[in-house]
Amino acid sequence: VVPAISLKCVFKLLIPLERSSEDVDIIFTRLKEVKAFEKFHPNLLQQICLCGYYENLEKGITLFRQGDIGTNWYAVLTGSLDVKVSDTSNHQDAVTICTLGIGTAFGESILDNTPRHATIVTREYSELLRIEQKDFKALWEKYRQYMSGLLTPPYGVMETGSNNDSKYEETPLIEPHIPHRPTKTITQVPSEKILRAGKILRNAILSRAPHMIRDRKYHLKTYRQCCVGTELVDWMMQQSPCVHSRSQAVGMWQVLLEEGVLNHVDQEHYFQDKYLFYRFLDDEREDAPLPTEEEKKECDEELQDTMLFLSQIGPDAHMRMILRKPPGQRTIDDLEIIYEELLHIKALSHLSTTVKRELAGVLIFESHPKAGTVLFNQGEEGTSWYIILKGSVNVVIYGKGVVCTLHEGDDFGKLALVNDAPRAASIVLHKEDFNRILRDVEANTVRLKEHDQDVLVLEKIPAGNRVSNQGNSQPQHKYIVMSGTPEKILEHFLETMRLEATLNEATDSALNDFIMMHCVFMPNSQLCPALMAQYPSPSQGTEQEKMDYALNNKRRVIRLVLQWAALYGDLLQEDEAALAFLEEFYVSVSDDTRMIAALKEQLPELEKIVKQHKVLLQLFNTSDDRAQKRQPIRGSDEVLFKVYCIDQTYTTIRVPVCSSVKEVISAVADKLGSGEGLIIVKMSSGGEKVVLKPHDVSVFTTLSVNGRLFACPRDQFDSLAPLPEQEGPSTGTVGTFELMSSKDLAHQMTIYDWELFNCVHELELIYHTFGRHNFKKTTANLDLFLRRFNEIQFWVVTEICLCSQLSKRVQLLKKYIKIAAHCKEYKNLNSFFAIIMGLSNVAVSRLSLTWEVSLSYNPDPSRNHRAYRLTVAKLDPPIIPFMPLLIKDMTFTHEGNKTLTDNLVNFEKMRMIANTVRTVKFCRSQSFNPDAALTNKNHQDVRSYVRQLNVIDNQRTLSQMSHRLEPRRA
Repeated sequence: VVPAISLKCVFKLLIPLERSSEDVDIIFTRLKEVKAFEKFHPNLLQQICLCGYYENLEKGITLFRQGDIGTNWYAVLTGSLDVKVSDTSNHQDAVTICTLGIGTAFGESILDNTPRHATIVTREYSELLRIEQKDFKALWEKYRQYMSGLLTPPYGVMETGSNNDSKYEETPLIEPHIPHRPTKTITQVPSEKILRAGKILRNAILSRAPHMIRDRKYHLKTYRQCCVGTELVDWMMQQSPCVHSRSQAVGMWQVLLEEGVLNHVDQEHYFQDKYLFYRFLDDEREDAPLPTEEEKKECDEELQDTMLFLSQIGPDAHMRMILRKPPGQRTIDDLEIIYEELLHIKALSHLSTTVKRELAGVLIFESHPKAGTVLFNQGEEGTSWYIILKGSVNVVIYGKGVVCTLHEGDDFGKLALVNDAPRAASIVLHKEDFNRILRDVEANTVRLKEHDQDVLVLEKIPAGNRVSNQGNSQPQHKYIVMSGTPEKILEHFLETMRLEATLNEATDSALNDFIMMHCVFMPNSQLCPALMAQYPSPSQGTEQEKMDYALNNKRRVIRLVLQWAALYGDLLQEDEAALAFLEEFYVSVSDDTRMIAALKEQLPELEKIVKQHKVLLQLFNTSDDRAQKRQPIRGSDEVLFKVYCIDQTYTTIRVPVCSSVKEVISAVADKLGSGEGLIIVKMSSGGEKVVLKPHDVSVFTTLSVNGRLFACPRDQFDSLAPLPEQEGPSTGTVGTFELMSSKDLAHQMTIYDWELFNCVHELELIYHTFGRHNFKKTTANLDLFLRRFNEIQFWVVTEICLCSQLSKRVQLLKKYIKIAAHCKEYKNLNSFFAIIMGLSNVAVSRLSLTWEVSLSYNPDPSRNHRAYRLTVAKLDPPIIPFMPLLIKDMTFTHEGNKTLTDNLVNFEKMRMIANTVRTVKFCRSQSFNPDAALTNKNHQDVRSYVRQLNVIDNQRTLSQMSHRLEPRRA
């Protein structure tokens, strides 16, 4: 999701002394999204926003050298930096000991002017937040009690005694979370939220199913006032639609057990869906009171919020519980849950699927709630490899002190001395296990060579592995492609294709992965000739052998061509080479049917595909009435578009959607009569300007919600200013909006969102991930769907900030929460999250008076989105997915894995990205049928309203409006 104003823009335009409270709010919102700051105390983060500077550095820049006296403290916003240490005075001898990634911070030595312990060099283009020494010292003096828990020793907390612990608990710098110990109760004192959740659930059970809590006998022993694990799971699944499976309910009860609000009667087990006895904390007392009528009423009001809260944090607790099990006791479902988690850990992103699945069986959970715990000492032989799940660790070298801090997702195991920072938790892999896994993988690897060079690398895996769908009749093992040349990968899939399956059956997912991803490594201009080369019959063997081989070979090629054409659909109309190949291929197959009658059955389908791909030109206008049903936009469609000049007049051009910026400049020059030195600039409503590169394509749909395109000579760039119309509305629509029912609004939003989502071609996600300019293709439909997400976010913020009356603002908040709930009910997760994030926008979340009067709703779209992934896995299509998360997953896989390894296509990477794209296919595998009862009503006004949202997308303007509504309290 594109932010309205980037940190770069805010920091570069303003020096700290000139920042207004609105500026600080904008920076605060951005910094909260950065891992280095996400758990900072708000007061401290607010001060950092006041004094921080922005810096961006190209690859290979030395920030400072070992031995220098420091003058700044830094935090990494994007990119990464290498930490180098030398035992001599010669910097050429420096050895890289670790890499600092996004979220790491360094430079605390400026507090006492000690020399830098290491040399820091940018590994790639990086963006940093910098705080000068005088400002950092001032922060330390003012917020020492907050910062001591954060900074690396000797400035941060190192002692592990009880006095220090209690001081830390009283003034936490970071938001507390559950520390992890592989023992019975995880925390000594439960948090208030979990205590309250336990009380609500106990009272609900006593009110609705009192028989569940009673004295029970087992092996002649009586256990007072306890429940059975299976009954608790059954009951929870009946209470809320947000609980989709028994394993999810187990995770929610595990949250209570970790904090001691629910306990096994003998303190021996984690929560299990079995005939085991558990007791609520309140029932440990013999005189535990029954809920009063008032408490029953409160329970009824709060139960659903409690369920939602537990469903968000339950997956984390369930994950910890599984990792605490000895590897031999993990079930197949347990291993799948760990594997899904490993997919999102950056330290493992380069490993193959097989290695990750093997790791799931041997990883061990380890927790260190005390600061200062030494994991291993410098000079000791390393026996374990660690990956940080939560918290952070400090890397210390004798005589040099702390050289860096590692955070969530980082790994270590070969560094010198590692100390835990407060509340760290990690998963541990013994090196002998890792070496065994790598040996096993290599032993099961088959390499096909030509001229002493690898051309195809296969890996043997069990046929029952979840990598693909296999029947019981299949062999015990099969081979999957790990890497290879494009031609050899194609040959392999043709040779191993199952001809007995019909085209509509679920075929081998690996072949589907090839068809979906080939555009990355084998474009149509290369694939089509290769398919034609695979089609002719061989010239060796008897006539019957030739005929049998030719028949099977041709049928396989035809099958692949049909699947390929089915995936591309209308996109083939844009590719002349592909259309020419289809016609040539059809003629070849037609000729062969005279000799090989068995090919005739596939000819009609091939003929149908060739005939339907005739190019029909459409005209796409970005200002079209959205009341019309959306149709997919193709790259060859023409667009009518306004391009503005420096005097804010405009010229309308008509060009293909996928036109490059160079072609746009040419079209503008034709209209203006002169195009010498023209540049095309993307202008946001907040004044942020981006000069588009000549090779950029399909730029019309990539603008922000109120963005515009400008054309001007390069020397007039600084004089460009936003148009008045980009500011957005000055009055809200609450008068209209409040008359519409929340359910009708959510329903009409879902209809429109489905139209947009249904227009997105699966290949657009691949073009977006790898860069559409590399394919010269449009992602217009995906761009519009992503822009809709931003539009809904800003709609929420705009309407609330334009509502000056407190009572109406309160009603608006409640209405948006109801709309979000209905969107979730309609499985429109994209709009659900857009509304939730709109409510989380700082311009809304800071309105404390409004929130106090409405209700204590806590929008928390979980940062790692594990709860969301669990929800989607249990939903049936049709679903409108949370598209920004899919984009994030694909980008994570793309950036963490090379496309080529040893000059071979990394097909493992292709498989992982294709797996994410398949989510889109699954979500649309059933057509969306609007609620007939709602559709038949006359909702033209609601329909028009949700399709024509008028919003303010300038975060600075929204923050200023918010401060006028509720000025900052002293």
